[in-house]
Amino acid sequence: MLFAAAEVLREKGAAGVTIDEVLTRSGAPRGSVYHHFPGGRSQLLTEALQFAGDAITRLVDDAATQGCIPLIGQFVAFWERTLAESDFAAGCPVVAAAIGSADADPALTPIAGDIFDRWRAALARAFVADGFDESDAGSLAVTCISALEGAVVLCRATRTAEPLRDVARQVEFLIRSREFVRQFGVPSHS
Repeated sequence: MLFAAAEVLREKGAAGVTIDEVLTRSGAPRGSVYHHFPGGRSQLLTEALQFAGDAITRLVDDAATQGCIPLIGQFVAFWERTLAESDFAAGCPVVAAAIGSADADPALTPIAGDIFDRWRAALARAFVADGFDESDAGSLAVTCISALEGAVVLCRATRTAEPLRDVARQVEFLIRSREFVRQFGVPSHS
């Protein structure tokens, strides 16, 4: 049910998550919702959001050991597959909760903020492991998350993965440029 609720959240936003839709997608009997989620729809939404956030945080942590550039590549490959398999209907459930939950379920917004903070911290750890200092690592992490999540939104709107590929190329260039500057300093115009 959590997986099904996260799928609906990423496709339809918080307002689109209904008990009936989750039951239809998961095949679970109606009584199981209130057995596992006595808080009803609100609890189901909250736990689905946390489930999705935890899964992506684990992916970032696992991939971060390979370095930041491969991590960006894995993110792009994941979203290219996800977008294609869903016919560009699936977006990020955390983004959906962050921007669409104020009216549907305002408790989701701070949870989404916490998840983004965990992603930023995980990605920043990857940048530190690649040799960046903490402040550069933190700002690069925010830039990468913002650019790549925005690219996913553009992909859904344009029904092509090209924005994701374009942004990934630019993010990779930024990372490599920052690494060059870190190692050799800013080139002078002499």
